[in-house]
Amino acid sequence: MKEGKKRGAERTQIATRNEEWSDERLKLFLKSKPPSDMPAEYNILLKAYRGMTVELFERFIKLYVDAGNDINCANTDGATLYDLVSRHRKSKDYATILKSAGAFSNES
Repeated sequence: MKEGKKRGAERTQIATRNEEWSDERLKLFLKSKPPSDMPAEYNILLKAYRGMTVELFERFIKLYVDAGNDINCANTDGATLYDLVSRHRKSKDYATILKSAGAFSNES
């Protein structure tokens, strides 16, 4: 008998909580390769934002800036990651972290 297509929570991967992330593991995000149509630094920030908890993101941003990367790098449309994050209702903490690191909005 053929099983029906899974929906909603049935098809999602189980979340891993309380996983230990070393600084070395966080630094691997600094080596992320972008798609051909995305600036490398923006891609790194976007992957970190999408893949990290607030606490990990805060640690990562310090490593990102200390490595000499641009916190205000823009995507091809001119928007910074801060612009993107600021539009998300549930991402206030991420926006605060970015702003504390010197991020600003390119949008008027």
